[in-house]
Amino acid sequence: MGKKNPKPAGTHPNHIGIKEAMGYMMGDAANLFILTYVSSYLKVFYTDVLRIDATTVATLFLVTRLWDAVNDPLWGGIVAKRPPNKDGKFRPYIKWIAIPVAVAQLLCFVNFTQIPGAGDKPWLVLLLAYITYISFGMMYTGINVPFGSLASVITDDPEGRTLLSTFRSIGGGIGGAIPLLIAPLIIFNKVEDPTSPKGVKQVADSGGMFWFAAAMCVLSIVFYLICFKSTKERVKSEAKPKVNIKETYKTMFKSRPFVVLAITGILISGQLQFASLNQYMYKNYFVNTNLSIVGTIAQYLPMAIMILFTPKLVKRFGKKELSGFGAMFAAIAAVACFLLKGTFKPNGDTYTIVVFMALLFIIGFGYSFVSITNWAVVADVIDYQYVKTGVKSESAIYAVYTFARKLGQTAADYGGLMLLGNFAKYDVNTMANSGYVPGVSDKILTICTVIPAITYTLIWLLYRFAYPLTKEKLEPIYEEVRAANEALAEEESDK
Repeated sequence: MGKKNPKPAGTHPNHIGIKEAMGYMMGDAANLFILTYVSSYLKVFYTDVLRIDATTVATLFLVTRLWDAVNDPLWGGIVAKRPPNKDGKFRPYIKWIAIPVAVAQLLCFVNFTQIPGAGDKPWLVLLLAYITYISFGMMYTGINVPFGSLASVITDDPEGRTLLSTFRSIGGGIGGAIPLLIAPLIIFNKVEDPTSPKGVKQVADSGGMFWFAAAMCVLSIVFYLICFKSTKERVKSEAKPKVNIKETYKTMFKSRPFVVLAITGILISGQLQFASLNQYMYKNYFVNTNLSIVGTIAQYLPMAIMILFTPKLVKRFGKKELSGFGAMFAAIAAVACFLLKGTFKPNGDTYTIVVFMALLFIIGFGYSFVSITNWAVVADVIDYQYVKTGVKSESAIYAVYTFARKLGQTAADYGGLMLLGNFAKYDVNTMANSGYVPGVSDKILTICTVIPAITYTLIWLLYRFAYPLTKEKLEPIYEEVRAANEALAEEESDK
């Protein structure tokens, strides 16, 4: 009997098409619907709605992320040791956890001060914030670790991996853009303010923030389930996984590619998280929260354009090479933004807005190469580890990488909020209902420009000089992995 739908000669046996890449894309869109909204606006909700002091919120983020030091490796071990079922090894988690993670996100935006008996008890409001945020973090890891690991078993074709990473970036762009583009129109109210040069100020709206969270909850569930239905695990997983978690984690930290990947993950995720502080800059320096929409377009538009060209560029130049090139542009523009901040006017005149957004566009152009190829780079490191150790450890590696990214988020949230509270002197009872305040707002601008300048420069240095997996070095690794996967598939079919 011949095979159905035989592939053309020379086609990789685990070749995938656009349709399945789009299915995988839906999963990251679901991730980003809820994660971007939480990352970008939860701190504003805590300070301006729940009226929790900025430094107390910083401690909340620090403590909850310390739990991730246990939670993330724990999930990695659970997923790694669990044998596959009829739906595969990783896909079942997307089906099981889709609803819990979406609901956990919604609960983060409940205004606990309006609950009878809680409004006059700040300690209870803070406790409920801890419980809901920790619950969200646990559920998000529970779905994100298997989702990220799924890419390595959908296909082992290098071009397919780049396709998945590219479409994952598209999904992340869709999922991230919707909260960033639409939420400011819903979650902030304009209020008359005679003391403001523009006659208005903008304040966070409790009801708007909750109902937008509800919309993201529903969208994420639908998209997760589409992802589950639209993907297939082609690369065979061991029926009885032979995983020594302690040894697996030990070998990771002796691997230069993984260590550099983890450090860049900290910086990349940290910068994405730190960008959420821009909401305070738009609100209290430029006094126009709708500028966050323009800023989002400025940074996402170049990514949308470069997605069309990145797969061919990766095939010609390589992921490391392309990421290093792009990171250099992002670093130059970010440094320029910091150096020019003294020319930016409060309340945002034409010069300020045009120059600031132009620099954001250049940052977005450079960073797009890093973002689009990032998940394919993770898959490359997974392959490298497999070749070096002979052990499949997709979920364990992905769990540690996820934790590294959360470390970046923790540093960004804790450091950013501590700077907001201690350096800028952001007082929640005053600034929540204020526009531009001399001194305070100026320091917010400084914070929001100096940190990106440092971070993007470090990302460029790491990709350019430290990450070792060049295009040339990856070719023999791909061949070894392909041969090993074919042998495993034959072994499993003989049983």
